[in-house]
Amino acid sequence: MLTGSMVALVTPMEADGSICWDSLEKLIEFHIDNGTTAIVAVGTTGESATLSVKEHTKVIQFVVQKVNKRCPVIAGTGANATLEAIELTASAKAAGADACLLVTPYYNKPGQEGLFQHYTAIANQVDIPQILYNVPGRTACDLLPNTVARLAQHPNIVGIKEATGDVSRVKMISSQVPDDFTILSGDDATCLDLIKEGGHGVISVTANVMPAQMAAMCQAALAGEYIQAEAVQQSMMILHDRMLSVEANPIPVKWVLAEMGMMPSGIRLPLTWLDKSHEADLREAMVACHLVK
Repeated sequence: MLTGSMVALVTPMEADGSICWDSLEKLIEFHIDNGTTAIVAVGTTGESATLSVKEHTKVIQFVVQKVNKRCPVIAGTGANATLEAIELTASAKAAGADACLLVTPYYNKPGQEGLFQHYTAIANQVDIPQILYNVPGRTACDLLPNTVARLAQHPNIVGIKEATGDVSRVKMISSQVPDDFTILSGDDATCLDLIKEGGHGVISVTANVMPAQMAAMCQAALAGEYIQAEAVQQSMMILHDRMLSVEANPIPVKWVLAEMGMMPSGIRLPLTWLDKSHEADLREAMVACHLVK
């Protein structure tokens, strides 16, 4: 079972939007050194929507190679076309990924039966552990607990990243799924509450810039040491809030990483670099979290 702090890794880019492979390697080592328990490549934060299929596969191959089995690599392979999701998932398996993360189909708004058949088709076609990803705020599509319970019966569907921010869903899901089904938060601000309710960890945006702290918070929470976990969580809360509110993810987190000297100032259209009007708020959060002086 996957547990703990897993980073939703950015895909670092040059100012022209090309992938910066040197920075990607630097970020991988940063996470290995600071206790991140798994690396999620080319998810939402990794700008999967603006990478070509060829780039998508190349990033996964690169991350798998550089990690070299030091922690699990989870590949983002979701798509709003089932056949494309099958193709991406098969490519990730061939590249050596340990598991795949599959966002619900976006824009076309399938019903619950459509979601069930979509995920079942992928799981039937590609024999690799698969994690469902529910983020209705981005997809306009909500994977409901009863549908999760049906999907959890498939041996290749091993968990869910639940990013509604509604921690009550943990009990609704956990009461209907096998004991070894992993429930992960996709919302940094509420991830501690989700673990308290029986969740197993987080796929985190904040972990991009504070990996050791996110790892320590998850470790304490999973051990039932909630006072210690709460203290760590509160020390990061200003960054949780501001990175996920001033502009769309991953715009703020990429700006913070660039300020930390971890990557160049690059992002792909239709996303644009952080508006200067938000820089002071993010820099204040960085100072509060001791990321800069």
